[in-house]
Amino acid sequence: MNKRFKKGLFIALGTVGALLLIGVIGIYIWTQQTYTAVEEIDQYTEQATEEGDWLVFEPGQSSQDKGFILYPGARVEPEAYSYLASMLTEKGYTVAIPSVRFNLAIADSNKADEMISASPINSWYIGGHSLGGVAAAMYASESTEQLSGLFFLASYPSIDLSESSLPVLSIYGENDGLTSEDDINESVNLLPEETDFFEIRGGNHAQFGMYGPQSGDNDASIEANEQQQRIAELLLEWANSQ
Repeated sequence: MNKRFKKGLFIALGTVGALLLIGVIGIYIWTQQTYTAVEEIDQYTEQATEEGDWLVFEPGQSSQDKGFILYPGARVEPEAYSYLASMLTEKGYTVAIPSVRFNLAIADSNKADEMISASPINSWYIGGHSLGGVAAAMYASESTEQLSGLFFLASYPSIDLSESSLPVLSIYGENDGLTSEDDINESVNLLPEETDFFEIRGGNHAQFGMYGPQSGDNDASIEANEQQQRIAELLLEWANSQ
């Protein structure tokens, strides 16, 4: 190997390494640019307790031995789901929402193990919003012992769950610009045959949380609180029917 070739090789490797480093730094910076909860739901966030990396909403005296684990969407902070969590808690369900590695639930799909192992609750419904639903499906595909169901909020699985015995619920918005009805339909073959599907008329992607507009999304034709109330109703009807 002559000197000129060695020098060229070192330059090429150095260039590739520098580009990779720039890419990693760029991705990290992107993951830290999060969607924060709107101020209007601060009163609901204050109802939660912080348990390690978790926001936990606990019901009062009418509590059930059931709970929801909700993985947040990509770069969405857990507090953005406080309004939805409060409505579920009012009906007796514990709700646990984690902070996840790099603000991407898919990078921390086994996070639910922490809550399930530490909580006295024996029956959990796990799911998530957008990329959070993808991560929840990954978890549910391998850990079903203490799970009673899997739910998707503007989301769909990336793995085959067609043979799963878990009840599955999929809720999506009519005006969603990031998870369209076509996306949902194309993933039907990955879900159990008796999966329940519900469309929220006028709903969009961002209003599955409460964090304001999201790049790439369409405008909703209903208010955020109306969409959130409908989501809560559907989750409760489904969970209560199991």
